[in-house]
Amino acid sequence: MSTPNKIRVLFFGDVYAAPGRRAIFDNIERLKREYSPDLIILNGENAAGGFGISRRIASSFFRVGVDVITSGNHIWDRKESVEALEDPRVLRPANYPPSNPGSGVFKKKMGNGTGVAVINLQGRVFMDPIDCPFRRLDAILDELGEEYPVRIVDFHAEATAEKKAMLFYAKGRVSAVIGTHTHIQTADEQIVEGTAYITDAGMVGITHSVIGVRASDAVGRLLLGRSLKMEPEKSGDVWICGVVIEVEPGSGKALSIKRLREKLTPSEEEEA
Repeated sequence: MSTPNKIRVLFFGDVYAAPGRRAIFDNIERLKREYSPDLIILNGENAAGGFGISRRIASSFFRVGVDVITSGNHIWDRKESVEALEDPRVLRPANYPPSNPGSGVFKKKMGNGTGVAVINLQGRVFMDPIDCPFRRLDAILDELGEEYPVRIVDFHAEATAEKKAMLFYAKGRVSAVIGTHTHIQTADEQIVEGTAYITDAGMVGITHSVIGVRASDAVGRLLLGRSLKMEPEKSGDVWICGVVIEVEPGSGKALSIKRLREKLTPSEEEEA
């Protein structure tokens, strides 16, 4: 738990469909005992059948102890996602045009009085042509001022280079830049000038798949060159992936970053 010297953040990578949700529900109490986090964040944009999230699913995450749900481009795939965004703990990328529903920043004061901000941004390389995430970050940091020194950024982006560029743009100004969206955990965790970084936190879901999708669907789409329905994989080994980060409260500088990667028992066949 938090001490005068550190705040511990547990971040889960993209939670994919029913197998990913079940992995969180069945294991979060054990993981809380193991890591004693002060703040739990998960990316939930794929939580509902692989595309979007619902208010019901978001509420179920909050009931088991998740503090903030981040997202990305798939947050708009379901109309139910817009309802979920009415809860300020459910974020959409802050660099979507401001007339969109929801917010891209969540602020909280910890028990020791430290201000913590969770910031959700989305990349533009190979993604939708939305507002600039770099300039939007500048504006958010100006708004936060010194009241919220602990700043955790979920940067939901496709291109490795864009994610790494965000690290060097934000270094020393945020506590962590955590990459999401590509669902494959990378082995490049590091700290640069007090900013913890990983290119992708990975996925919570079935890895014997194409980033959560049934392999035959993904292969068929690539072979035929046309849009086919993509169904979530429903059986196989489930992995929980993410990171654990420790931050010094006063300065907001990261003290450590550790990858979380656990293989669970094969999941039962279930609805997405």
